[in-house]
Order: sequence, then C-alpha cells, then structure tokens
Amino acid sequence: MNKILLIIQREYLSRVKKKSFIVMTLLTPLLIAGFYGLIIYFSIVGANSGFDKIGVISNNTALESKLNSNENFEFIYLNTDLEKAKSELKKEAFDYLLYIPEFSLDKPKGIELYGNNQASLTLSQKISNQIESIIKDQKLKNSGISQADIDKLKTNVDIETKKIGDKGKEENSSAGASTMIAIVAGIMMFIFIMIYGIQVMRGVIEEKTNRIIEVMISSVKPFQLMMGKIIGIALVGLTQFILWIVLTMTISTAAVSLLVDKESITKTVTSAQTQATSQLPQDAVDEINEQNPVLKIQKSLEGLNIPLIVGLFLFYFLGGYLFYSALYAAIGSAVDNETETQQFMMPVMLPLLLGYTLSLSVVTSDPYGSIAFWLSIIPFTSPIAMVVRLPYGVPDWQLALSIFLLIVGFLATVWLASKIYRVGILMYGKKPSFKEMIKWFTYKN
Repeated sequence: MNKILLIIQREYLSRVKKKSFIVMTLLTPLLIAGFYGLIIYFSIVGANSGFDKIGVISNNTALESKLNSNENFEFIYLNTDLEKAKSELKKEAFDYLLYIPEFSLDKPKGIELYGNNQASLTLSQKISNQIESIIKDQKLKNSGISQADIDKLKTNVDIETKKIGDKGKEENSSAGASTMIAIVAGIMMFIFIMIYGIQVMRGVIEEKTNRIIEVMISSVKPFQLMMGKIIGIALVGLTQFILWIVLTMTISTAAVSLLVDKESITKTVTSAQTQATSQLPQDAVDEINEQNPVLKIQKSLEGLNIPLIVGLFLFYFLGGYLFYSALYAAIGSAVDNETETQQFMMPVMLPLLLGYTLSLSVVTSDPYGSIAFWLSIIPFTSPIAMVVRLPYGVPDWQLALSIFLLIVGFLATVWLASKIYRVGILMYGKKPSFKEMIKWFTYKN
C-alpha cells in the first residue's frame, strides 16, 4: 500500500508542478468565459446589427393588411412594375425586393424574393411567417370575424411543469433547465474521461519508451504501478475541477462587482416596475413579474437538487475515469509508441462514444425509457447516461444499482488490464495482436 501511495504522490506532483498544468488551470476559466462572452456578443450583434430595406410590390387585391417592419428590416411598398423595381434593386435603392402576385388565399403561390445577395434562411422564414399570418387573418375576416375578435384569438400559452415526488408532494420542474444541464454534463463527462484516460496511456507509453519502467518494476509490482498511475492522474483531474470551479466563481463575482452597479440597477428596475405597474390590475402585475428573466431562472432551478447532481457528477467522473483508464493503461503497456494504439483504442472508445451519442439523443427525449435505463446501468455507458438522466430524476434503486455495477465494472477492468499490463510493460519491438493479448491472461506471475 505504501508503494502505491508513493507512486500516486509521484504521478500527482510531477503533473501539477508542470508549467502547462498551471497555465491551463489558470487560463481555462478565462478561455471559457471569453468563449461564451464572444458567443453572446456576436449573437446580440448578429441579431441587432443587420438592417435590411425590402421593397414590396403587391398585386394581390385579397390581402388588406400590410407587412410590419421591425428592428431588423423595413418594408417599403412600391407603386411600380416588377421590372423597373428590379433595376432599382441593382442600383441598391433597397436590399431585397419582395413580389406578391395575385393568388387564391387557399393556394398562395408565386411569391418571390429578389436580392443582389442570397437572402438568409432566417430572413426568408420571417417574411414567410408574416405572410402566413396575414393570409390567416384575411381568411377570418372573410368569414365575418372582426379584427378585434381576431386579435383576441392570438394567445400565448406557457405550460408550467410540475413533478409529483415520491411522497406525493408537488415539485417545480423545468424541462428546459433539465435538458440544458443534462447536455452540458454529458459533453463534459465525455471530454474529461477521454482527456484523462489518454493521459494515462501516454504516461505509460512514455515511461516504457524511456526504459524508466524497467527500473520501477524492479521495486514494485506491475499492478501497484498501474493503480498508482491511475489514481494519481485522477487526483490531478479533481484538482483541476476544483480550481476551475473556484476560479470561475471568483472571476464571475469580480466581473459583476466591477462592471455592474447592482444597487443602482436594483433601484432603477424597482422604480421602473413600480411606475409601470402602479396603474395596472394585479393579474397584469403578476404577468409582468413572471417575465422577469432572473425569476424565471430561479424558478426553473427550484426542482433540481444541484448539490446532488454535482456530487454524483464527480462520482461518475471518477468511476468512469477509473473504468476506462485501466483499459487505456493496458493499451499503453502493449505498444511501443502512440501510433500503434489506433487498432486497440477503437474497441475502447466505441462504448463511450455510443453512450455519448445515445445519451444526448435518446436519453434527453425519453429519460425514463428502457434504452435510457440500460444505458445508465451498463458500466461502459453509465458514466455519461446517468449524469444526463440525473436532472430529470432517477429512482433510488436504479441509482444504487448503477453505482454498484460501475464499481464492480471498475474492479473487473482493473483485474483484466493488470493481466495485460504485467506482460506488455516489459515487451519491446513487437506489435502484439488481439490473439496474443488474450494469451497473456493465462500467464502466471
């Protein structure tokens, strides 16, 4: 046991003292913050910067209403023929030209959008939606319904989802928040298991290539060496996780305190809400408050047990990492360089990739189905599938069974990997086949 602890200490300290570890640990939260900041910035800029002038030639006498302009585009109705308008388009008098011919309201055809550049799918869809709305309203008018009654027909429905707990108590839930957390957790689990598992394999290959392993194997058993390396790198991963969380929270808090004057914003928002709602009935006030984005986020997270999700995420990261890193260590011991690992890595990566792909498609759409259940129980896929299911709620017996089988699976893979590791770690100059590796299981110490 003392020898394993010494190997763990060596693996841990040799990695956390590297400049690359320190630099990436410090930079990753900044890179992530910058990455999402750029996405938000360009999303806002992309949504608000483009403004198109659209000339409209409407020969349709059936449509009484006109298209409505907004902050992204302006509709300019033209009293001219189509050919002349096309020539004006080439002179860049406006960005696009929309032609609405005479057609039956039951079969709208022949609508065309011209432009010197290809119109985006978003612009085309928005125009199409407006025309569809106008045609629908016109049909209702033709049937004798007034415009006031038509406006009353337009209603937005917001379904509030709730979940009945095991004790029969109602709990708030949010499909959107659960899905978002599930997707992020699944992606992170897949990436981290791959990254740290491959680190184990590369570490074994490096020591074997440099013949350091021959010195180490003279004083420790191959199993002790493998376990020490696996656990040591696992602690490196946990250290990075903790530092990333602390640094991210610190950077976020500092950025908010420096860039946002919360007291003035709170006073302004409170004053504006009070002024806006002072003359409104209570139902309208409640509706305005429900649209508050902060309150929406808080409400969506009410039914989620965040500490439990985070704790189980860390457990499944460790369990999944230990499960797969033992296999990666076996691969590293069986080859002399990283190029030779390709034929052995594919069988190991396929179950992980399968769990990742199905978890983000099947599990998020049906988290209580039979496929989701088996994916979250089988150790090869459970580290990803179970963390994806967690935000939706998992029965205790399924969670306990998954944890138990993951632990048993880890012990089994370590035992199998040690059989390959003890033979392959001292073999040089020969590329082993699957048949030879199977024979290694029968070798005695």
